[in-house]
Amino acid sequence: MPPNCEEKCKERFTSTTNDRMRRITLLTVAVLLLLPFATKAELPVKKVLTLDAAKKIAAAAEAEAKKRGATVVIVVVDDGGHLLLLERLDDTQVASVEVGIGKARTAAIFRRPSKVFEDQVREGRVAALALPGATPLQGGVPIVHEGKVIGAIGVSGNTPQEDEDIAKVGAASAASAIATSHS
Repeated sequence: MPPNCEEKCKERFTSTTNDRMRRITLLTVAVLLLLPFATKAELPVKKVLTLDAAKKIAAAAEAEAKKRGATVVIVVVDDGGHLLLLERLDDTQVASVEVGIGKARTAAIFRRPSKVFEDQVREGRVAALALPGATPLQGGVPIVHEGKVIGAIGVSGNTPQEDEDIAKVGAASAASAIATSHS
């Protein structure tokens, strides 16, 4: 073998090896730079009830209460049962404040009307009285948007059926209240 051939082979081998090492290094750096984007956990998007929408929902319930001549407390809570808005119409008994909050909170955190629990107690399931955070009285109605409970409305002060009917009017107005909400 000529002496030049050995040097040329060595050079070619070294050059090829260096090229491969550069490519591997570049590829490794690219993967490491892109890795945070690839493994980034995607968080779910959650719709929330705004104060503006809560005011419109309560206004619809208030209009219904006034139409009936009802003296009630109207409460709107978020999906965790936390107070967003409370209205006590003129001449409404003070005791209805806490009851209205309880009805709304029950409908929000259990994602069903508070009447469900009243019915359970009436039918003999007294264990429903021990559910943490439940107020088993008719008048709390969930507020649903795009198939998810985003809050609830509770009404207290008149008959159980009238409280629920007023709350249903408020809850039924949620779609238009949310569509026209500015918050």
